[in-house]
Amino acid sequence: MPSQPDDPPLTSIRIYVDADACPVKDEIYRVAERHGVPVSVVAGNFIRVPDHPMIERIAAGPGMDAADDWIAERAGKSDIVITADIPLASRCVKAGSSVIAPNGKPFTEQSIGMTLAVRNLMTDLRASGEVTGGPRSFQPRDRSAFLSALDQTIRRILRARAAHQG
Repeated sequence: MPSQPDDPPLTSIRIYVDADACPVKDEIYRVAERHGVPVSVVAGNFIRVPDHPMIERIAAGPGMDAADDWIAERAGKSDIVITADIPLASRCVKAGSSVIAPNGKPFTEQSIGMTLAVRNLMTDLRASGEVTGGPRSFQPRDRSAFLSALDQTIRRILRARAAHQG
């Protein structure tokens, strides 16, 4: 994934993908290649990824939250984390990472507290026998919203870095 000639070097930006159930991996690879951003695809066990020098495959191990822990320990301020896992999103937001769900919804400092509270409430309701349904199915418009959100996030990080350096 070569950088565009007018782009600054992107060695400090990385995209971390919580890959086990991620429906937008191909989209991540395309956007990352366009911007020259390396990608770490993290799963509990082996997962197939394209053979490309900018795409790193990580088998974090069989533990319950091994992939989440691996990502949370490494994701930092100028990194982007792609996950639908709300507790992982919370950890990464607190570390200063930009976090995007596969449907394009950003997790932010302003939204993560309420999102986590709703998730915990729904977990408690399900545990008590309430039928709560589940998340809505992934739609084509979600893929489009995700592509836009990821591209905008990379551009925002680049602008902030350029302003800081200039």
